[in-house]
Order: sequence, then C-alpha cells, then structure tokens
Amino acid sequence: MSALAVAPHAADPRLAGDVLAHLEAQLQSTRRLLQSVLAQGAAIRAQDVDGVVRQVAAFQAELERRARLEEDRARLLARAGASLNVAPPAVTLSQLAALMSPHDAQLAHARSAELQGLLAELQREHACNQALMRQELTFLDHLLRLVGAGGMGPGDAGAYTASGIRPAAHMPHTTIRSGPRALDLQA
Repeated sequence: MSALAVAPHAADPRLAGDVLAHLEAQLQSTRRLLQSVLAQGAAIRAQDVDGVVRQVAAFQAELERRARLEEDRARLLARAGASLNVAPPAVTLSQLAALMSPHDAQLAHARSAELQGLLAELQREHACNQALMRQELTFLDHLLRLVGAGGMGPGDAGAYTASGIRPAAHMPHTTIRSGPRALDLQA
C-alpha cells in the first residue's frame, strides 16, 4: 500500500488542525522576519546605526522563536510518519494532505505556497541587505584608511582592530613635554 493510499482511520484526528496551525505560525514568524529585514534595509540606507542594531536584535529574537517552531515541526513529522509508515524526514506535504480532508489539504497547500513565497522574498531582501552592508563597510574602511594615513609609516594606513582602536604600534608618535609651563597674562 502506497503512502498516498492510507486508510482514513489510520490518521491522527488532530493532525490536520495541528499542521494547519503550525503552517500559520510559520507564516506569522516569516512575516515578522521579513518586516525586520525590510526595516533593517531602510536603516542601512538611512545610515541609521541604532536602527540597524535594533533590527538585528529583532531578527535574532525571531530566529530563536523559530527554533521552537522547528521542534514542533519535527514532532508533527514524527506523528505523520508514524501514520504513513514513512521516516519523518521523508514526509511530504502531499503525503500529509492524504491524511486530511480535501478542504484542509487545500488550505495546507495554500499556506505552504504562501510560506515558500515569503521565504523567497526574505532571502532576496536579506541578500540585498548584506550587499548594502558590504558597501557601507567598504566605504568606512576607505575613510579609515584616509584618516589613518597621516603620520604613519608605509603600509600602516588603515590598520585598526575589531574594536576600532588602532594598536599602539600603529599610533603616530607624539612628543610630550614635561616641566613647568607658565602663562604670562601681563603685557
């Protein structure tokens, strides 16, 4: 008996509802990620460092929530795999749909298609943000090289650490005079 010809009584009666709820949770999470990535792109273009940092934090928080969604997904696939006599990683949406009513199967396919579209848009926008950040960092590196070129030896221009502070070996030498200094204000 093929996986698509499973008898209806073999299905978990709550599986369809759980799969649809999970797909909706995935959609909501992906929308939040996309919103964050779009806001991050706007902040990058506006050179709003605080805005970029805020959106990176929002993105990371959503990724942590998605980790729980992935755990839920694994449990759903295990349940479906048991009903279908298929290893959980091999379960497809079409196989899941065979365990659902036609209406629920149609909803599951629609939500899955929407999720795939949102994920593709998220990937495009994230790649665009990465390119913008590389461009901004390249410009910043260029500026630091220009500023750092004065007073340093050949090849030292632009040397700086990850913290943005140049090591003492790369700092221009300054003569500090010690001794008493007097300011004569009477003419």
